[in-house]
Amino acid sequence: MVLVMPEHLSAERRQTMRAFGAEIILTPKAGGMEAARDLAEKMQRESKGRILDQFANPDNPLSHYEGTGPEIWRDTKGTITHFVSSMGTTGTIMGCSRFFKEKNPKIHIIGCQPEEGSQIPGIRKWPEAYLPKIYDKARVDRLEYVSQADAEDMTRRMAREEGIFAGISSGGALAVALRVSRETENATIVTIICDRGDRYLSTGVFPD
Repeated sequence: MVLVMPEHLSAERRQTMRAFGAEIILTPKAGGMEAARDLAEKMQRESKGRILDQFANPDNPLSHYEGTGPEIWRDTKGTITHFVSSMGTTGTIMGCSRFFKEKNPKIHIIGCQPEEGSQIPGIRKWPEAYLPKIYDKARVDRLEYVSQADAEDMTRRMAREEGIFAGISSGGALAVALRVSRETENATIVTIICDRGDRYLSTGVFPD
């Protein structure tokens, strides 16, 4: 396996994948994930591999339609009113939205994206040309934006106050979910804690 990623992503990601035997190719920070995707597509055109492509693979949202969504519906006994999800590949929010809307069209689907200038691993605001092919904006009722500072602060709070050692995208999603909770009553709000904190120790998010 060859993994192409921006050079500023955490060292833990690279070290973990190398431990499994992957070859890592780093792209310039300035190009972001878009540059990494461009390089991977160029390599594929040059017959240097085949992209599994989580951004276009229908199995990505399907796994959440068949797995995550039904699990949440079961565990909330069908009382869920709001679903808040970080948007990276958008597979989670697409699959869950499809399932929830089939069960109850009134369930609010809220996508979490970074504020302008914020860089939050796992949460993306894609330029139009790079929108994942699996993404259908009609499946998202509204977008909420979160700052990098608020996402990182919530990530630390989760560990300190709840014992949940999670990644920064999870902090961002929870910050938005709590914001939604302040404007609603008698609601069942669900969000996804989708990453581990130990992948971000080198980033400085967690103080010594």
